[in-house]
Amino acid sequence: MYNAFFGFRESPFNLSPDPSFFYRSPQHEEALANLIYGVHSRKGFIVLTGEVGTGKTTMLECLRDYLDSQYIEFAFIFNSRITTDQFFEMIAYDLGLNCSHKSKTEVLFALNALLIEQGQQGRTTVLIVDEAHNLEWDVLEEIRLLGNLENPKMGKLLQIILAGQPELDRKLDAPNLRQLKQRIVLRCNLSSFQLQETIEYIHSRLSKAGMASQTVFPEELLREVHQRSQGIPRVINAICDNLLLTAFALEQRLCALDMLEEVCNDMRLDWPGKRSKTRGGLPGADPANPASFVSPRE
Repeated sequence: MYNAFFGFRESPFNLSPDPSFFYRSPQHEEALANLIYGVHSRKGFIVLTGEVGTGKTTMLECLRDYLDSQYIEFAFIFNSRITTDQFFEMIAYDLGLNCSHKSKTEVLFALNALLIEQGQQGRTTVLIVDEAHNLEWDVLEEIRLLGNLENPKMGKLLQIILAGQPELDRKLDAPNLRQLKQRIVLRCNLSSFQLQETIEYIHSRLSKAGMASQTVFPEELLREVHQRSQGIPRVINAICDNLLLTAFALEQRLCALDMLEEVCNDMRLDWPGKRSKTRGGLPGADPANPASFVSPRE
């Protein structure tokens, strides 16, 4: 809606994961490098964790683009609220296995044949599971057993990447999953941005959208955006998108603090150090005593 007004080629703060807007912060660069290394080195199990909105799915989209460019076969499980039967069915569909997708036995035989074929060609195969913290225990056990598919000469035939929130780490610490935990060779973790990373992230997205030298967010406003978003990329996107929309509605090309206040109120954001606001916005008012709310004219 506001793209033409600000001169953007496309929306800079789209909430959908988009590898073309991938910001290569040091931690994201390192995590992606570890994922690629783990795949090529046939490490078997790799775990990627991070709080909600820190860019895990965007990271996986970048990895998928890389795997496509290298002609590496992979299956991507994006819905982890599944049964074991649905799990094998999704693998069969994604890898295009020539078998009955509803028969676990046939899927396993076809999968093993594909893995051996790829291994003989010097290639590997990858299973990516997003939102893995939601997986049921029996599905996690099936995934562990898939890690047994290996060959003495070719090593691990299937590289398995589990991505999820910090709950995934706690889940893997459970005594009944100790066998799976022992097989995890690489762990990557994404955390929220520091102030400078937030500023660079916003500049990067604006530049990729067509504004090489950003002029809409003053430096002091960027600091406030960082504080209120707590450095979480998804929240940064939501705040900045709403700021641009507000500025467009007011026909202003410079965002201001009062706009940010309105946006944060509409989004019902909380952040460390946020001043508690009283009913009606009046100082000294006691929410438990309606009589304490007086008009400024009084």
